[in-house]
Amino acid sequence: MTKSILPVFAIVFGLGAVTAHAEVNMDMASEYPVSSIHAQTADFFAKTLSDETGGNVHVTVHHGGALGIKSVDHYDAVGDGAVQLASSFSGAWSGINPIFLVSSLPFLATSIEDTRKLYEATRPYYEKALEGDNQIFLYAAPWPASGFWAHKPINTVESLKGLKIRTFDTPGTKTLQNAGASPVQLSWGDIVPQLTTNGIDAVLTSADGGAGSQFWEYLSNFTEVNYALPLQVTHMNRDAFDDLSEKDQKAVLDAAKKAEAYGWAALDTRVKDNYAKMSENGVTITKDISPELLSLLKKSAAPEVEQWKARVGADAQALLEQYDALRAK
Repeated sequence: MTKSILPVFAIVFGLGAVTAHAEVNMDMASEYPVSSIHAQTADFFAKTLSDETGGNVHVTVHHGGALGIKSVDHYDAVGDGAVQLASSFSGAWSGINPIFLVSSLPFLATSIEDTRKLYEATRPYYEKALEGDNQIFLYAAPWPASGFWAHKPINTVESLKGLKIRTFDTPGTKTLQNAGASPVQLSWGDIVPQLTTNGIDAVLTSADGGAGSQFWEYLSNFTEVNYALPLQVTHMNRDAFDDLSEKDQKAVLDAAKKAEAYGWAALDTRVKDNYAKMSENGVTITKDISPELLSLLKKSAAPEVEQWKARVGADAQALLEQYDALRAK
């Protein structure tokens, strides 16, 4: 009797083991708050992937830097397999490969339409860079246009002088320094501590980023500048992707495509929604800057764009020619 029962138990437990092995659980790192546009896009990706695989592939998104990894470190963390996926601000990777700076170069693309065309020209370079470091590029979508969060409108040359303002990359730091400000380059997670201790007086970021972190608790003004619409990139460890079944790999790529469309479409209404929330919380929104300040900012940015071209070399020229061709259509 015992002999006849044991094989049955073996079969049952064996099937259980196969089922458990087939289910895949992965983690995604995200430095930004859960209410931000890219946190919501990451959640959309995770849900879509779960739905398309019948719950077989589950991604847990850890918002607000909950895993203790900043965007600048996501690149190595994903490449090494410390975390399977991440949603990362691409400009943070300038020290790894300057190609990732292109979307945040000041005044290169200042509208959603131009940012889309710049992305189309640049995506192959992103894919190549990540592939060389054991990762795959899944999708990207931009932040709404960057502006100045501050205690007062920053809409004149004088208002910018000496301003202790947070920047998110080297070109931005040098551009604002050239324009007379006193910039400090900080990761997202370091901004609020610096605001609370008066280490900075202002922040260069989007209305969305500031609204998501309730900057109105520290700063009462937002000035539209349309400085850039930098990209947020979602990337995955190559080994983790290769370990998936062919069916699940297809589901990952399909969910990524849908998440990218979701992220871009959200831009259409996001700024209006952010402005409404900011106004409700007492933020004064300034939509125009003086021609003199705009001219100064563009002039201050020009050397940094040229330096970026020199760092990237022939790829920069090819990329920008493709961008110009797309804009001309």
